[in-house]
Amino acid sequence: MTAFDEYERRTWVGRAEAYAHSFAKLCAYPVSQLLDAAAVGEGARVLDVGTGTGTVAAAACERGAKVTAVDAEPSMVELAGQTAPSAEVVTAVLPELPFEDSAFDAVVGNFVLNHVGRPRDALAELRRVVRPGGRIALTIWAVPAPAGQALLGRAVEAAGVTRPPYLPPLAAEDDFPRDPDGLASLMTSAGLREATCETLRWDHRASTEEWWSGPAAGVAFIGQLLLSQPEQTRADVKRHFDVLSQEFLGEDGRLVLPHAALLASACR
Repeated sequence: MTAFDEYERRTWVGRAEAYAHSFAKLCAYPVSQLLDAAAVGEGARVLDVGTGTGTVAAAACERGAKVTAVDAEPSMVELAGQTAPSAEVVTAVLPELPFEDSAFDAVVGNFVLNHVGRPRDALAELRRVVRPGGRIALTIWAVPAPAGQALLGRAVEAAGVTRPPYLPPLAAEDDFPRDPDGLASLMTSAGLREATCETLRWDHRASTEEWWSGPAAGVAFIGQLLLSQPEQTRADVKRHFDVLSQEFLGEDGRLVLPHAALLASACR
């Protein structure tokens, strides 16, 4: 594993419930489009990689697919098994999956490519396990992020927080442009055909308490960054978050946060 992979494994240990009550609803938005892009339907053998709380796996099961779901974090696997009891849910880590070549008709990954140290290797592995002519569909967060998507990061920046060295970024040689052309090109470089990519945009609604609860519990990079700070600095971040949140309050007092993601698909 790369240093980035090792950091990701540490980040998510035991955090399935905290994720389920904070960012999971946000990440569920593209699920229907993701399954459509992979042509998931009745009887299809589907792999949901990086299943998280099992939202995608459950939706694929509802379509009548035969679903296998994997995640690197055991607490996610346990929760996903409850969310999608009809799916086979196992622990597995990209880029080495415990499946035979061409085992699936379709592979889907909802925001999983954000969390692997070698995205090209991960895509090559997904290509290996999908049958010739089968489809792969993936989502990642778009860059630059819309204002609502950047709210937590803006609060951290306003408090003067800097990234500690033990939270390593993705290596420059493994990174790629987080725009439609960049993601489509990455899929093509992995040997996939007819790669296309579109930008999805939506407003996510959440209470300020719900939106703060994720980072406060150490969920994702933003949460790990917050937990790495002294108590006073965390309090400063929260104060800036409360002020900046006022920009996004709707009439009902809940946050209305513009978000954008990339949805790409290709075939083997």
